[in-house]
Amino acid sequence: MTDQNRPLRVAIVGAGPAGIYAADALMKSDTASDRGVSIDLFERMPAPFGLIRYGVAPDHPRIKGIITALHKVLDKPQVRLLGNLDYGTDITLDDLRTFYDAVIFSTGANADRALSIPGIDLDGSYGAADFVSWYDGHPDVPREWPLEAEKVAVLGVGNVALDIARVLAKTGDELLPTEIPANVYEGLKGNKAVEVHVFGRRGPAQAKFTPLELRELDHSPTIEVIVDPEDIDYDEGSEAARRGSKQVDMVANTLQDWAIRDAGDRPHKLFLHFFESPTEVLGEDGKVVGLRTERTELDGTGNVRGTGKFNDWDVQAVYRAVGYLSQNIAKLPFDDQAGTVPNEAGRVLDEDGKHIDATYVTGWIKRGPVGLIGHTKGDANETIACLLADAPNFAGAPNPDENAIIEFLEGKKLPYTTWDGWYRLDAHERSLGEPEGRERIKVVERDDMLRASQQ
Repeated sequence: MTDQNRPLRVAIVGAGPAGIYAADALMKSDTASDRGVSIDLFERMPAPFGLIRYGVAPDHPRIKGIITALHKVLDKPQVRLLGNLDYGTDITLDDLRTFYDAVIFSTGANADRALSIPGIDLDGSYGAADFVSWYDGHPDVPREWPLEAEKVAVLGVGNVALDIARVLAKTGDELLPTEIPANVYEGLKGNKAVEVHVFGRRGPAQAKFTPLELRELDHSPTIEVIVDPEDIDYDEGSEAARRGSKQVDMVANTLQDWAIRDAGDRPHKLFLHFFESPTEVLGEDGKVVGLRTERTELDGTGNVRGTGKFNDWDVQAVYRAVGYLSQNIAKLPFDDQAGTVPNEAGRVLDEDGKHIDATYVTGWIKRGPVGLIGHTKGDANETIACLLADAPNFAGAPNPDENAIIEFLEGKKLPYTTWDGWYRLDAHERSLGEPEGRERIKVVERDDMLRASQQ
């Protein structure tokens, strides 16, 4: 059992919002007041903040403002950041159990959920995660992105689909004041897209947009948002959804307003299509030349059925934004279908359904990639409550000294980054943006990030 006279040592794998919220919940606990807690956040990237740095569109500074709150957590003396360390390669579960009483995984989701329709693998068909990583300056993706298509399809009606559609429809100069790196600006400046078509299988009341994200589409001086009046349709299930959710009703009202207004003359057209279910990506010579959809209709419950009527759309690129998927974690059980680690309220379960001692999950790896960033707070609170309830029975780390993990990493000559290193990288990125009147310019190359992070 753990020594109750020393701080509880906890490793958190993943320094995105989910992991940082878990650290915050730990520090606010009675255990933190009674015996103290000592938390190390392990992060694969050289910089923290996960999804906010590498998954949120650059023209969303409001969402990126969440970093301010996360910053306050990482500033606490009970927390250390150990970045540029790949779990499963640089450090294993056995290693972590040597130095920590408990381990929490908050690794998120960074792959695309599959869409099994003919032609989805054609040249010109892309996953949302890869494109988002490119425009967010992720170091592990190519520096260039093909933007030759004049007409583009985006499959999905969630906020990620909106982000992709908006970035494709805006000009490079519109996005230049953001933190985008030079390679992304050059790519977007040459973007040939003048029509972007967003497709949803169901109706306006079933769209997963948030009202603010949706309305932001119409703020660009270069984007004309167009909704077909025939797509404004509600059945009994849809009306019930509107009555039951203010957000659903706000989205529906916005779409209705756009459907009845006269079309404007902004140069880039962004069409929001409903009741169109993608059935095939059309190709010639291995390249995308179109998209085939089946027209659907409401069945009374808010769900839809096919009508047998098909439409072919002239597009040269297709982006699927049908959901993210977490990847399996070394030495842990994994549900490939759900893309989650089997767990009960955050306690990881083995193949027999029994709790694996002192091992926990939180965030999207716990419940799947749904909901907004703030929803991971509830996940964290639930997981930490379970961890603290179990803590009296932990076997305890064989080597809980805070310096032991540092000696281990340095003994392996692993180039890790720290929270102080983030402050240096942050200052460097801000200095790059200052001459251009921009808040920052994001550094892309991993080696450059490491250099900027060092003393």
